[in-house]
Amino acid sequence: MIQPRNISINDYDYDLPSHRIAQYPLAQRDESKLLIYNGSIEQNTFKNLASFLPAHSMLVFNNTRVVRARLMFKKKTGASIEIFCLEPMEPTREIQDAYQQKSGVVWKCLVGNRKKWKGEILEMPFSFNGDERVLKAERVSDTDEYSLVKLCWQPEQLDFATVLEETGKIPLPPYMNRDAEESDLQRYQTIYAHHDGSVAAPTAGLHFTRVVLDSLAQKQISTHYLTLHVGAGTFKPVSQELVGQHTMHREQILVKQSLLQSIINKNNQPLIAVGTTSVRTLESLYWLGVKMLKNHTESHYNLHQWEAYELSQSNTVLPTLNEALGAILAHMNQSHSDDFRSETQILIGPGYEFKVIDGMITNFHQPKSTLLLLISAYLGSAWKSIYDYALQNHFRFLSYGDSCLFFTPKGL
Repeated sequence: MIQPRNISINDYDYDLPSHRIAQYPLAQRDESKLLIYNGSIEQNTFKNLASFLPAHSMLVFNNTRVVRARLMFKKKTGASIEIFCLEPMEPTREIQDAYQQKSGVVWKCLVGNRKKWKGEILEMPFSFNGDERVLKAERVSDTDEYSLVKLCWQPEQLDFATVLEETGKIPLPPYMNRDAEESDLQRYQTIYAHHDGSVAAPTAGLHFTRVVLDSLAQKQISTHYLTLHVGAGTFKPVSQELVGQHTMHREQILVKQSLLQSIINKNNQPLIAVGTTSVRTLESLYWLGVKMLKNHTESHYNLHQWEAYELSQSNTVLPTLNEALGAILAHMNQSHSDDFRSETQILIGPGYEFKVIDGMITNFHQPKSTLLLLISAYLGSAWKSIYDYALQNHFRFLSYGDSCLFFTPKGL
């Protein structure tokens, strides 16, 4: 497997006019356009997705839930300070647990207007159950880009998830250039969102409705779920010329034993990942299993940016998918846990050989982004003609934009 370290990101650029970036979703989720590529390009409407999938396929969704991670404080001078909660640091780094913590948590944050926050404790009043409450923020330390912020509130027994629901705003992507509105609370969330933890939606899932899910079931297409908590790093462009100079963001994942068993038992059923976050999680699982087969002694396994390529080169014969996933199941059984938790930093780019997925459903991605590199790893150079077609045929781009189904003979 060839590493994409020496690839020039300039080869993954294209002209995306600002008016082609969807600022709002369509009135109906499943009325978005669907571009289908299976060696040739055609277009349809997303509500007809089941018509383009083989019967008995497996669809794997990311059921993370977007949290109201933007906190807007006002200083006594009137200056606005925005605190964007990115990831928990204390008393736990596990996102699944961090939202259940009581008063006194520390998070890594982006702070807007940080120069005007001189170190005083900020306060934000809010109402809960008809009573006035207060949320306090204290800057603990700074790096060039981030701050560690301690958040405390009254009453202390409220969990952090509840506090954010009462005080925070939905963090729309920076390219939308607008404040979140009431409608975004519902529309920038999949209908199956379950686990709190993302600061960006897994947008391929935004098109699904109950009608679409029912149409999949009628065709005996099974639906399965995993969790990857999407971080703000998903929007970070590759700013260096060579891909190898880019530092990929880390994201936490959670997978149930039942999903691993379903993949092991799928026989020849095609597996379609819904969204690049699901792709990254599923492919990471294979390599995490490979790590476990090489070293049984670790208690916690994470996947670093280039580790998949290094593991590929260091193994003369790679384990099968079932062997790799079986290693994770054995680890879970040994730990007496139904949940497998990990972090992945995997960068999937041209040269990567897919081990788990047969196809994907995804939106259109930003120029010079790691997500576009992932698409190219699956499609090869065909991504250029696909994106040209979408631009020429008035498809809507990025988070609230239209959708693609990539399910190629190569993928099979």
